[in-house]
Amino acid sequence: MILTGLAVGALLGIVMQRGRFCVTGMLRDIFLQKTWRTTVALFIVIAVHAVGIAALTSFGIITPRETAFAPIAVIVGGFVFGLGIILAGGCASGTWFRSAEGLIGSWFALVFYGLSAAAMNTGALSWLNNGLSSYETSLTTLPTSFGVSAWFFAIPLAIGTALAARHYLATEKQPAKLSVPFWKRPLHLYTAGALVGLIGVIAWPLSAAAGRNSGLGITTPSANLMNFFTTGDVERIDWGVMLVLGLFIGAFAAAKATGEFRLRVPDATTATRAVVGGTMMGVGAALAGGCTVGNGMVQTALFSYQGWIALLFIALGVGAGAKIWLKPAAAPTTEETYSTEESIESPSSAEDHVLATSPSFQVATGAVALKTAPRVKKARPIAEGRYALDQMGAVCPFPLIETKDVLNTLESGEELVIDFDCTQGTETIPQWAANNGHDVTDFHATGDASWQITIKKG
Repeated sequence: MILTGLAVGALLGIVMQRGRFCVTGMLRDIFLQKTWRTTVALFIVIAVHAVGIAALTSFGIITPRETAFAPIAVIVGGFVFGLGIILAGGCASGTWFRSAEGLIGSWFALVFYGLSAAAMNTGALSWLNNGLSSYETSLTTLPTSFGVSAWFFAIPLAIGTALAARHYLATEKQPAKLSVPFWKRPLHLYTAGALVGLIGVIAWPLSAAAGRNSGLGITTPSANLMNFFTTGDVERIDWGVMLVLGLFIGAFAAAKATGEFRLRVPDATTATRAVVGGTMMGVGAALAGGCTVGNGMVQTALFSYQGWIALLFIALGVGAGAKIWLKPAAAPTTEETYSTEESIESPSSAEDHVLATSPSFQVATGAVALKTAPRVKKARPIAEGRYALDQMGAVCPFPLIETKDVLNTLESGEELVIDFDCTQGTETIPQWAANNGHDVTDFHATGDASWQITIKKG
């Protein structure tokens, strides 16, 4: 029966990979983009989940266990987890599906996430987990506190979420579409959210039938998997472990089929952040009783105090982490200028890539000095009023952060050609451009898990 976890996980991995569905980015957008548009997708998951769980509970199909609220552990753990996912570059489920896309930095984060969670649950750090979790309140869920059915919370949440989604769908500008066949295009984030919520509902009775009275979950299964690898204890292999393994398999299949898989080796800074961030994720999630899935999608759908308070402090941790670590790189200090001929005769690797993948590119002729430093310091000039920004190897959200930073130095009508290999950038960069009045004049894949987008400043 635990093999149903593999099937559910595979389906979840496909949807998350095709929808670029990572809660880190959703919460991050509140602070970096000043918008709740992507966060609405998370509320869609919660709303669908809440309605489905209320229905399954009403019919006696499942009997969810109520979790006592341990405020110190939940608050501290949620905040630490929020900081950790900023460093790691993705939440728990996001780290799993990004690992399946070939991001080796996410492999580091995943290993240390599982190891630290295992240490907190059953290993050397269990004293810390037990100590901070020892203070529990009598609070469990909002329906229990008020003595009402969960429907009293599920229905208003579903209505409010539907209105918010309708608002953003009606008012947000439509981004440029990637020039690929329809079946290779990503799922709309709201569609992915609805599907994740539905998968979460399906997961409950299947997991319960396998002896695990819970729904979707990432932290404990990841810890159990690491425990199995280190101890060989086969009892650690349960429905939840099958779920995360299936998530990886499904995401890998989706990425491979759509040309979005490629091994990407991180630089030293990214690798270090992944290790530290993954460790913080495991410690924080174990303390809080769950990650952005266990708390942010499941416990919130049960309207537990743990779920909503944890989600709040995860968001605050994300905000703090974004403020500390998500900044554009310092601009070069050189004030060198290049003529058109020099730019063409001594191109950088980024320029080579742009020239090779832009058949319609027109080279400026004559001794026209290109506008470079000190006004444009990060991007390389490739023609008059046209610049190249190489973000290959940069993890999200840095391609967008650097794109915004460089565009601020350009004049209206000038173009920036960005090469990047961050999958999430295929959604975030064109959406940001549309929302801020810039035109995308070209957007296409340049190879496996690599893209080029040209933005004309509005």
